Amino acid sequence: MTPRNVKRIILVTLAVVLLGISVQYGFGTAWQSQYTFAIAPAAKSKQPPAPAPKTAKPPAVQEPNTVMTPKPQSLSNRVVEYHINVSLREDARHLDGEQTVTWINPGKKTVSELYFHLYPNAFQSDKTTFMMESGGQLRQDKATSASQGHMQLNALQTLEGESLLPRLQYVQPDDGNENDFTLAKLRLPEPLEPGKSVTLRMSYEVKLPEVFARMGYSGSFVMAGQWFPKVAVYETAGTRGRTSEGWNVHQYHGNSEFYSDFGIYSVRIQVPEAYTVAATGFQTKPIEVKNEAKVYQFYADDVHDFAWAASPDFVYEEAAYSDTGIPGVRIKLYLDPSHAALKDRYMHAAKSALSNYAKWYGQYPYTTLSIVVPPKGAGGAGGMEYPTLVTAFSAEKPNPGYDLERTVVHEIGHQYWYGMVASNEFEEAWLDEGFTSYAEDKVMEAAYGLTPNLRLEASYMTDPAPLKQPSWAYGSHTQYAENVYMRAKLVLVGIENQVGTRTMQKILRTYFQKYKFKHPSTADFQRVVEQVTKTKWHDYFSQYVYDDQMADFSVEAIHVRPVKEDGKPMYESVVLIKRNGGTNGEIPIVMQFTDGTRVTKNWAAGETHIQYKQVHDAPLEWAVVDPNHTNVLDNKVINNFMQAQLPESSRARWSLGAAKLIEGLLGSLSW
Repeated sequence: MTPRNVKRIILVTLAVVLLGISVQYGFGTAWQSQYTFAIAPAAKSKQPPAPAPKTAKPPAVQEPNTVMTPKPQSLSNRVVEYHINVSLREDARHLDGEQTVTWINPGKKTVSELYFHLYPNAFQSDKTTFMMESGGQLRQDKATSASQGHMQLNALQTLEGESLLPRLQYVQPDDGNENDFTLAKLRLPEPLEPGKSVTLRMSYEVKLPEVFARMGYSGSFVMAGQWFPKVAVYETAGTRGRTSEGWNVHQYHGNSEFYSDFGIYSVRIQVPEAYTVAATGFQTKPIEVKNEAKVYQFYADDVHDFAWAASPDFVYEEAAYSDTGIPGVRIKLYLDPSHAALKDRYMHAAKSALSNYAKWYGQYPYTTLSIVVPPKGAGGAGGMEYPTLVTAFSAEKPNPGYDLERTVVHEIGHQYWYGMVASNEFEEAWLDEGFTSYAEDKVMEAAYGLTPNLRLEASYMTDPAPLKQPSWAYGSHTQYAENVYMRAKLVLVGIENQVGTRTMQKILRTYFQKYKFKHPSTADFQRVVEQVTKTKWHDYFSQYVYDDQMADFSVEAIHVRPVKEDGKPMYESVVLIKRNGGTNGEIPIVMQFTDGTRVTKNWAAGETHIQYKQVHDAPLEWAVVDPNHTNVLDNKVINNFMQAQLPESSRARWSLGAAKLIEGLLGSLSW
């Protein structure tokens, strides 16, 4: 036996003892979790590139061919309008697009330039901002040698035919990276006055990357997300606390998702005849088949993005659904064949999500909701949200467990916080991801009886950071995910634990109803919390939203000594409790004595520490802070419990015994 092996035995013994204590005092479940991020698992293998079937006929399955008409009422300000004609080439690797885009100046100042997001250029080289920050990896999905892509603008003209391409300038306002071409500024020929509009014509080519980051191809499957030149958001004064109006523009970053303005989309999509298309919005014309191609016409209004997916292998299912807050929606499933038998589970998850979100927060106003299941190997396209269209996990497993339902529920939750409330994911991602993660847990509990292990989730918080900061300011994707998904959710649960479930529901419903289609900020949400609760929440938001604090409390020390009181032998027990982070309402402290007596104290935690002195006819056995873990922002629960020190006489015997044990162990190491 070597000294290293002895050390291992000692460490294992200590671990077993600690585990035993945790189980004895109710902490055993802290080692288990039912929580998962709604992010895609690692793709085990990539399908080799294969050209799209040229002459194959569509599979003999139901086609998504329901024609609808737009509703007359407007729900948003509709700042922008797109008319797009896009074709998927036979190789299923390239898009050819033409678009007419009209932008209305929503401000009170004359505007002299427009900004366009050209997101496919993030994959142009390994020197773009996205690729350098992500390291060619998003979540657990990695770029391949085929994961390069780009967007080439072939034409940019006025309605009169004047070319504006010479006026286009690529800009990098966040990092000055000259190799990044994801944001372009266009100097207009004439300044645009408030309330006036400008219409431009554009044509472009997109080379799709092999999918690893939301868009691209995998075999014959295509995910077209962030695929067209998109006008940036011009924020008016008062929007998200702005004191003066102006453009909100950023490059495509490794952690960042997106931010766009509401508008109208009319999109004509041409694909090889064997393909089926899923897209934002609804079809306004029957599918047209000619010249070995299939043409779809989609329309969507009061949305801020448009995405579509295509595959010759989709198994299509559709169901009409109505409920409270859901006047009528067609739920459309585009299933990978390996998950076709799971259609009822996908449909149940979608209905459960829609029903609960509509009941809790407000009406789902759209007439369609599409769910796309990517094939095995296309994990980078999975677990993503777009207006009226979401992608589930890729079909890696024949029986994915509750990850199937959880992902669908999470992504549909985005229809509210990303889709309708439309937070700025560049600068305040927690308002989308954190709110969606919170809502997801509520649906999973209501529909499937699954409750999150918040104690364990809090322990994952090893690198807390402020929530109100740009997405790319986080040090890594892990830190980004820990904070904007998990810590943000815990901040919301922390509010709920203080105000109660009913009041929290009122807070979130009020926030949604007040700010849907309005792009709110963190300060807007704080004001709603304060208005509903009629309480100031400045300290709470300062600590946990604008700062990086957690609410860690510890039993710092316990001292027990025999005393006499009125001639009777008693024990004086002194317990020192310490606050190691922020405050989070009253914290319960439980002290148990050897005769079974328990004493509970509630500490407001206004100071950094407090000392409790108890004189009792039995010695203190142990003390614990927050035994029921009502303080969900405590990320170091291991220091919440302490066994009391033994009385002096017992301690002497224990010390002698410990000395003999250590002496024996040291003796075994001699040679």
